[in-house]
Amino acid sequence: MSHRFTLFTGQWADLPLEDVCRIAAESGFDGLELACWGDHFEVDKALADPTYLGSRRALLEKYGLKCWAISNHLVGQAVCDAIIDERHQAILPPEIWGDGDPEGVRQRAAARMKDTARAAASFGVDTVVGFTGSSIWHLVAMFPPAPESMIERGYEDFAERWNPILDTFDTEGVRFAHEVHPSEIAYDYWTTDRALQAVDHRPAFGLNFDPSHFIWQDIDPAGFLYDFRDRIYHVDCKDARTRLDGRGSRLGSHLAWGDPRRGWDFVSVGHGHVRWEDIFRMLRFIGYSGPVSVEWEDAGMDRLQGAPEALAHLRTYDFSPPSASFDAAFARAD
Repeated sequence: MSHRFTLFTGQWADLPLEDVCRIAAESGFDGLELACWGDHFEVDKALADPTYLGSRRALLEKYGLKCWAISNHLVGQAVCDAIIDERHQAILPPEIWGDGDPEGVRQRAAARMKDTARAAASFGVDTVVGFTGSSIWHLVAMFPPAPESMIERGYEDFAERWNPILDTFDTEGVRFAHEVHPSEIAYDYWTTDRALQAVDHRPAFGLNFDPSHFIWQDIDPAGFLYDFRDRIYHVDCKDARTRLDGRGSRLGSHLAWGDPRRGWDFVSVGHGHVRWEDIFRMLRFIGYSGPVSVEWEDAGMDRLQGAPEALAHLRTYDFSPPSASFDAAFARAD
């Protein structure tokens, strides 16, 4: 079965949703992964205005598009973060930021994530993609030395804050797909394993697979897919390329995206070091049948070129499996 290809609208939220629908349809996408910012999918309106969800459906149908996942990365980030500051104020809805008191922000963010599950269910969508935040990401350098008890408290904090959210997801019949990503409670292989343990591997908590985050960390994306195959709830596609020339660092050196001095960068699909054929062969092997979403992030390429080009590139790997084993003809008929 061929995959359904969607466009993640998070990097297009400066445009009205209808403009994004038109661009996606003209580019050949099957649907959209709707972001919960801009005017693309507003959780508060979805729950308060009885006409809102119908208007979103009508807009998608007008352009022949579907929606299988919505994403609320920005609010999810604030649920667990130890440091709440102007970075969060810049990305959060004003009603979630409020007076900026950190614990108040965390509690309001958690409530909004519960509402996101309710809105998704009402929209007929069973997957919410997003971030969790982390109370221990700032300890990643392990200096000053961080005792194991401090790290353990971070995973306990994650479980305490997210289990009530996941209870609502269970009630609504919706799954949360956490994007394994730097600054989150799960950012690499072993932290993913530990985060799953922290919530007792409950089915409501799974993963959004994006191989770009593994490339610069030297993690094998296809191996990750295989080992966590029962938790892959959604797939986002963007690329990354490294330039480790003896000066550029994997840590980015506080340099802006696209700065040639960086040790690595996100780039549009097909312009980096992700082995996409390996990814698609593994997705087929593990039986993943969900949508594949193009996420355009490239400081050196216009999105109107990058997004359709990425879609065309990915479709070349979405080939059908053989109807019989290639060596079946070698066997002697009995």
